[in-house]
Amino acid sequence: MRAHIAIVYNEPRPSRYDAFGEGQAVLSVLQSVEAVFWALLELGYQVTPVPLTPLEPVRDKLGDLKADLVFNLFEGFCGYPDTEALVPEILSELGIPYTGCSGAVLRLALDKARVKVMLKATGIDTPNFQLLSPETLRAFRLDYPCIIKPCGEDASHGLSEGSVVNDFAALKKQVEVISNSYSGGALVEEFIDGREFNVTVSGNSEYTVLPFSEITYSLPPGMPRILTFAAKWEPDSLYFQSTKVICPAEIGVKDREHFTEMAVAVFQLLGCRGYARVDMRLSGAGRLNVIEVNPNPDISPGTGSARQAEAAGVSYTKFIETIVLLALEGK
Repeated sequence: MRAHIAIVYNEPRPSRYDAFGEGQAVLSVLQSVEAVFWALLELGYQVTPVPLTPLEPVRDKLGDLKADLVFNLFEGFCGYPDTEALVPEILSELGIPYTGCSGAVLRLALDKARVKVMLKATGIDTPNFQLLSPETLRAFRLDYPCIIKPCGEDASHGLSEGSVVNDFAALKKQVEVISNSYSGGALVEEFIDGREFNVTVSGNSEYTVLPFSEITYSLPPGMPRILTFAAKWEPDSLYFQSTKVICPAEIGVKDREHFTEMAVAVFQLLGCRGYARVDMRLSGAGRLNVIEVNPNPDISPGTGSARQAEAAGVSYTKFIETIVLLALEGK
């Protein structure tokens, strides 16, 4: 009989995101849970979904699992992204193997400013940045245009048409919005408006890089070419309808080699294991810049990493099996 796998995830609940129209993002985990559940059944595993809520003793619930492996789809309790690391940290203490990256990596990647410091220290290009608050705005010293995003969020929370600014008044307004609404403060970066790519890397000691995706935009003049919250989660919005993905991306052999080397270098730098996605953009001078690193990215069918696996000729079920085997390999 094949192994028993528990799919651990955060049960969607009302959260602070509802107050500013971003509550729908927390529901996406259910799509991943359903898809992974059926893929694991198809592979012959015994499967038990295990939803978690902040109102129950998480450590006790995980300790009572009668599973050989946890497929970790926990994204943190709704509205508290810093709790994403909780499940892998507890599982590590309990000696229960799990898929994806460690708690330490998840905590690190959620601190976007800290990751950028690490990238710059190792010579990997990333946009110049500052971590600002309404009280420290006078220290601003970057070149416009700038993009302002939450330092400690994911899923494009806080990204909108107003996120790219060209003057101090707009900067001040957006820093105040982000500082008052989201975790971790306002990350201000010099905005790079070149081609945008994301690359999925998988592995523990040997690495596989899936075909790259390119994010393309057909927005009206004046609307910044960025992957806003609306572009991801609001099908009726102009951003959603004007944002497309090309996979595999149309790039030359030398660029493909360069992208691959950089993605693997970033994966190793952060200590990732299992799978992670690296988001990058080309500057006007043609230099590749790392924008963000996403350990345990969305693996819903037809999106992100799953799309890239499909472009490589890997079925969704096979993709899920690969993630499981990597976790078992690391036991």
